Order: sequence, then C-alpha cells, then structure tokens
Amino acid sequence: MQNPFGNQNNNQDFLKNLPVPPNYAKVINDAGDIRIAKVGISWTTFWFGPLPAIFRGDWYNFALMLVWDAIYVLFALLFHLGALLTFPWPAVLFTFIYNMMYFRHLFTKGYRPMDQQSRELLIRSKYLKEK
Repeated sequence: MQNPFGNQNNNQDFLKNLPVPPNYAKVINDAGDIRIAKVGISWTTFWFGPLPAIFRGDWYNFALMLVWDAIYVLFALLFHLGALLTFPWPAVLFTFIYNMMYFRHLFTKGYRPMDQQSRELLIRSKYLKEK
C-alpha cells in the first residue's frame, strides 16, 4: 500500500515540521529522537496519576510517583490519619510539577530544545536555565 503522507515512513521528519500549540515544547537529542510535551500543569496526571508517565515511557518519574504514593498511604495508615486518604494529595502535587520533572529528566538524558520557540517557552517557564 502506498504511504498517503509521502514521508517514506520517516516519522522524525514529520515531527520536525509538526505545528504545536503555544504551550507545547519540542525537544530533540543527538540521535534525532523527538519528544513533544506540554509545559505547565499536567491535568492528565491529576486525573490518571502515574499513567501519563507510562504512556510517555518515563519510567524514572513513574517509579518516583509510585514511591511517593506508597509513602503517603503508609504514613496515613501508620499514624491513623485515614482522613488523608480521602483526597489524593500526591496527585495534586504531581499535577503541578510532573511536566517540569519530565522535561528536566529529558535534559539529563541529552535532549535539548528543538527550536527557538520551544527554548524560549522552557526558559520562561523555568524548566530550562538560560545559558
């Protein structure tokens, strides 16, 4: 079957020219792998907990979320604070910081902003330090 997109199954070239909303950033590493993610609050993490980390292949932050959730539950059970378990406080915390954690982990793995718009957005949001 003929490829209707005309990109010879080269998805990386397709992603380089993909238009993204103004609150999304594109990062790339030396191997040419591209990641596109939202900058700001992660509502998917609020509603689905650590599942967005699995879908992104972000095993480091997934494990971190699970450990924090386990510590939270153990703390509540150990000190008989069952009322703490009625509201997902770790999910609220990770709602505000998960996207930043994701980008910073990518930066430690060798990723860098792909274009000027992404670079400015990441610096303005304090995800990336200005050089």
